[in-house]
Amino acid sequence: MTKSLSQLLQISKPVAAALAAGKPVVALESTIITHGMPWPQNLETAQAVEQTIMDEGAVPATIAVMDGTIRVGLSSDDLTRLAKLDDVRKLSRADLAHALVLEQPGSTTVAATMLCSQLAGIKVFATGGLGGVHRGVSETMDISADLGEFLKSSVTVVCAGAKAILDVPKTLEWLETLGVPVLSYGTDNFPAFWSRDSGLASPLRLDTPEQIADFIRTRAVLGQEGGLVVANPVPAEAEIDRTDLEPLISQALAEASAAGIGGKEVTPYLLQRIFELTDGRSLETNIALVKNNAVLAAKIAAAL
Repeated sequence: MTKSLSQLLQISKPVAAALAAGKPVVALESTIITHGMPWPQNLETAQAVEQTIMDEGAVPATIAVMDGTIRVGLSSDDLTRLAKLDDVRKLSRADLAHALVLEQPGSTTVAATMLCSQLAGIKVFATGGLGGVHRGVSETMDISADLGEFLKSSVTVVCAGAKAILDVPKTLEWLETLGVPVLSYGTDNFPAFWSRDSGLASPLRLDTPEQIADFIRTRAVLGQEGGLVVANPVPAEAEIDRTDLEPLISQALAEASAAGIGGKEVTPYLLQRIFELTDGRSLETNIALVKNNAVLAAKIAAAL
């Protein structure tokens, strides 16, 4: 028998209470836990990011599929269990229902987290880097479902720009074509994940969480549905300059192609390979930028 939404969507008591009281809530994805970092850094980072949000006076809501339900807000035990699982599906919009029907565990990408946030009534979501148009798209047609989700879910996504492994110019062009607002926070440059500057100008700029909240409200007044990107540069002390990264990204991409790696497996492979090529520095930068995004997301949620 098909379950109802109330059966499929399990919102934790702290998250439900915060939403009911109009308190700030920040959604968090779970792919970074299962596919973005090794054990035990994945659990330690997830716990630290949740604590960062709580320190800012907001309530964290990590989202994942577990035991046949969408969990919005994980208990400490469930967070640990998810971090230790091996065969966890990487879920986007297309396969979310499939995992629920088969009762298979799954972590949520940006697109799936936006979808679930919309269902739960959460307006702000913090992540690491945005998915987008992959390099070599003319051959592979590989474009992340993250981009299309901005037309469907009215959620503000705070990220460190697009992942540097992508074709960042084409990703920005695709977002412009879709009419998705792309704001950079406190800079005229569009960041690229590990690097503060992608070499591209940001389409839009705002300098305070209050301005961003006002922008969100103004779009609602105008009847403009859908989400928006808030690109928050990685802290300067944790940055890896793009000129240092580009040769490593090219090497990792060539190796992935030679190994026949494609589809959803490309990004986890590239992130792992760049971790190896930077002697672990990319992971340190990743952790720093996720925490930085969590702080800004909590401030935006509070301003809303």
